[in-house]
Amino acid sequence: MNQDIITKYNRPVPRYTSYPPANFFDTFTEEAYLAMVDQSNTARQNQISFYLHIPFCRHLCHYCGCNSYPQAKPEVISAYVEALHHEIDMVASHIDRSRKISQIHYGGGSPTALPIEMIRELNEHLLSVAPTIERPEIAIECHPGYLTEKDWIKLSECGFTRYSLGVQDLQPEVLKVVNRREALIPIAQILDILRSNGATVNLDFIYGLPLQTAESFKTTIEQAAQLRPNRLVTFSYAHLPQIFPRQQILDKVGLPSDTEKSKMYDVASQVLTAAGYQPIGLDHFVLPDDELAVALAQGQLHRNFQGYCTRRTTAQVYAFGVTGISQLDDAYTQNGRNITEYIDTINEGCLYVKRGYQLSENQKLVREVIEALMCNYSLSWSDVATRLDVSTDALRAACNYNEATFSEMQTDGLLNFDHDHIEVNTCGRPFVRCVAAALDPLMAHTDKKFSKPI
Repeated sequence: MNQDIITKYNRPVPRYTSYPPANFFDTFTEEAYLAMVDQSNTARQNQISFYLHIPFCRHLCHYCGCNSYPQAKPEVISAYVEALHHEIDMVASHIDRSRKISQIHYGGGSPTALPIEMIRELNEHLLSVAPTIERPEIAIECHPGYLTEKDWIKLSECGFTRYSLGVQDLQPEVLKVVNRREALIPIAQILDILRSNGATVNLDFIYGLPLQTAESFKTTIEQAAQLRPNRLVTFSYAHLPQIFPRQQILDKVGLPSDTEKSKMYDVASQVLTAAGYQPIGLDHFVLPDDELAVALAQGQLHRNFQGYCTRRTTAQVYAFGVTGISQLDDAYTQNGRNITEYIDTINEGCLYVKRGYQLSENQKLVREVIEALMCNYSLSWSDVATRLDVSTDALRAACNYNEATFSEMQTDGLLNFDHDHIEVNTCGRPFVRCVAAALDPLMAHTDKKFSKPI
């Protein structure tokens, strides 16, 4: 794809980890949230997914756009974890216990900033709420910069089925400039420990950071591929210093150009494809026998705030902790961000819900269309319409579909389309967010801030 096309489509658009995106959320009440939880018991897809947000980090990386906070004193961490247990009980009292848990996910921050015994107790509590499906996904994000061999062994005994290791880069000079600690013990040793109990392992990387080049990132990905993780993830760095002030530090060092960043994605994709990995969605590469690869081949790939998953593990998401986002059939809700307020509110017997969004019937249709496109790089209007029991005309109308827009994208080499199908080409995949945005009525007139695809 030539530079003119890259420049044309490398414009700010939503990541579409939800529809509508989280920056459309508005005020939401505890009462409204609990009503949505009650209603979720009879949703079309009513398996259970739990998300726990652990906001603490021993050091804050300069690039971070997550809801993260410096490591608190031990008594604050204990109070926070106790509040998590109380919040779980309050929400669980509204959940039908005959439903099944399909997913549990710990995000942050750095979940492994908690004492591992606390992680074990939280997992046991969640798993006591309801039975699980066969082979549930129980996943945790891990910072490898602080855990000893003994810590990893203890963590491997906590019942997780998948671990995501936030490696980010293997070049020491890159990690130093972004304030990221290198792994305390060799990554290969960590993989051996975690796999000893049958778990799968992601290695997560970021491209577009200061001092990175296409050549240096190629070296990093080649080294990572030799370790043979089950999944390897290459996240595009989203530089939004107006929203995340700590990122201003990186402006002083300098960031790679859009062209260089595009080359990083290309060389990573080439290396991983040659190594036998299959691309999944925006940023994942998985081994051919991975459940995500099978789901993609069958057009059954799905995505929620926890990341890519399959229709088998798709569920209603109930989130706990500060800034946690619950993702229910009819609404999204988000907890507030102040840790002290969260602890005090939960201890008073109230939930800390602050923001949310209740979807209209048309927006539910748009959500399904955008999800199908973002996950599978393809869309069949008739397949989605059949699944939702609506006409294809009603589906296109809900999306404000404009044939001229897609004709232009086809001319530019991003995709092919006909009356029933949209297929994003290989070279157009980095810009699938732009294709999705063309089907999003909310993008017609908005002043919301988004990141660029590259």
